[in-house]
Amino acid sequence: MVSKAVLPVAGFGSRMLPASKSIPKEMLPIVDRPAIEYVVKEAVRAGIKEIVLVSHSAKSAIEDYFDTQFELEQQLEAKGKDALLAEVRDILPADVSVIAVRQHRALGLGHAVACAAPVVGDAPFAVLLPDVLVDCGEQNEDLAEMVARFQDTGRSQIMVEEVPAERVDQYGIVALEGEAPARGQSALMTGVVEKPPVAEAPSRLSVVGRYVLPGEIMGILAQTPPGAGNEIQLTDAIATLMSKSPVEAYSMRGETFDCGNKAGYLQAIFHYAARHPELGEQVRAMMAAELGKAVES
Repeated sequence: MVSKAVLPVAGFGSRMLPASKSIPKEMLPIVDRPAIEYVVKEAVRAGIKEIVLVSHSAKSAIEDYFDTQFELEQQLEAKGKDALLAEVRDILPADVSVIAVRQHRALGLGHAVACAAPVVGDAPFAVLLPDVLVDCGEQNEDLAEMVARFQDTGRSQIMVEEVPAERVDQYGIVALEGEAPARGQSALMTGVVEKPPVAEAPSRLSVVGRYVLPGEIMGILAQTPPGAGNEIQLTDAIATLMSKSPVEAYSMRGETFDCGNKAGYLQAIFHYAARHPELGEQVRAMMAAELGKAVES
């Protein structure tokens, strides 16, 4: 049973400076709630009960957000602001816990995941990169599908999406045993390469930032030497895992938003604002008006 998720949140978010100088990039708002809430709730909807934040001493605001704030709740209750009170209290279900562990040195994504080993133990777990928001609309959610497939087959799942050929050198790229899987399906992987040269890329399928992995990868990470960028890469540990057990690439159906850069962050704001139950109609009208101005000019 996959009931734990690891979220690496220790990075300083240099692509979002100067805003991230004093505010964790994960706490920057997407409409009316921080980006990290979208990612945590995605994990909860997939059946996760224990969220493990791999954090840094400067990122305590993330932990605080998921904690109870009695003074605020008392004020809202006293002022009769029941709807706001419910939103503050119901950020997470009562049976979901948030735990924080520290990554004392920035030694790569693989190292960040390994920092959660004392909490994860030998259990299977998901990894969600908090920079990436995934919206599946009315379809079944991709992470939930990945968890279900792992639990049915025992095979690790790596979420992938197709990228333009000229951009494969910006991502981890997977190699497959056969044809690329249809959306919402998985296919056996034979390799994964971190940021390969365009001419040497084994496919156009890039790793998105969602993984469902067995507990044994923690032991592999402990033995994984630094790789690309002189950092301990999760992709290198996954490559080793493939020599021991099957790993599948899951072709996502949803839409991704890279909130680790300013353009992706703004795109996410417009996307979620247009779907907001209170603001959506107004935002869509504003966007249509701005589009009209752009066409006229």
